[in-house]
Amino acid sequence: MYKIINKKQLNPTVTMMDIEAPLVARKAEPGQFIILRVSEDGERIPLTVAGYNREAGTVKIIFQIVGATTNLLNKKSEGEYIQDFVGPLGVASKLDGLKKVCIVGGGVGCAIALPIAQKLHEMGCEVHSIIGFRSKDLLILEDEFRAASDKLTVMTDDGSAGRQGVVTLPLKEAIEDGEAYDEIITIGPLIMMKFVVETARPYNIPTTVSMNPIMIDGTGMCGGCRLTVGGKTKFACVDGPDFNGYEVDFDEAMSRASMYRDFERHAYDESCNLFSKEVK
Repeated sequence: MYKIINKKQLNPTVTMMDIEAPLVARKAEPGQFIILRVSEDGERIPLTVAGYNREAGTVKIIFQIVGATTNLLNKKSEGEYIQDFVGPLGVASKLDGLKKVCIVGGGVGCAIALPIAQKLHEMGCEVHSIIGFRSKDLLILEDEFRAASDKLTVMTDDGSAGRQGVVTLPLKEAIEDGEAYDEIITIGPLIMMKFVVETARPYNIPTTVSMNPIMIDGTGMCGGCRLTVGGKTKFACVDGPDFNGYEVDFDEAMSRASMYRDFERHAYDESCNLFSKEVK
């Protein structure tokens, strides 16, 4: 059992928790993920490590409430426990040797991008961050990104915070203004990452994407997280989650991701109904 040390609501649909897991905290690195179960009969879900404190033995997770399990996890309070917390899994982000990087995050993907930005900043790399959200109400981690970035640009679809527009707009402006990035690292919705890759392609700037398809066991055996990368089948849980963005078949990945939306919505509604009955 793993204790919830801290819980904070970042916006109406996104929650941050610090979980007491000293063995995971000891080894975790930016880019890796964990798999948890809320209860003994619950499903396994992967969540990227959003931070860690090796001295305190805690691991930070940030999740969006979209399905049954994230809904049940969000019902947990500080001091309560979750059943399983396994990791770190996946390959840590490769950051050595980078001198100037642009981090592009979208929505809850910014939770994954932040520890990478922080690690690069600690290593002395010049970090330019672009983070995008639908509106000001959904904006998260702005102060944290500002502290870890030499330059931060906030974008919102409706212009309620920062600049109005999509994240590719300031990215293209920066490249055309002569910013020579060693690498672009983008994390967020699949469609956003696809267009970040297409923005970078004409300039041949190495671009890394973080893929988070459905996973079950986290060891590559179930095959649920398979992707086509460079014409070959890869598994996000053991080969990733980071991949060369130019080689990822985004259309296939988006098609596979859409297969589970109706089921996820139904499971979420069922969990809400169950919780309401328990409250009564």
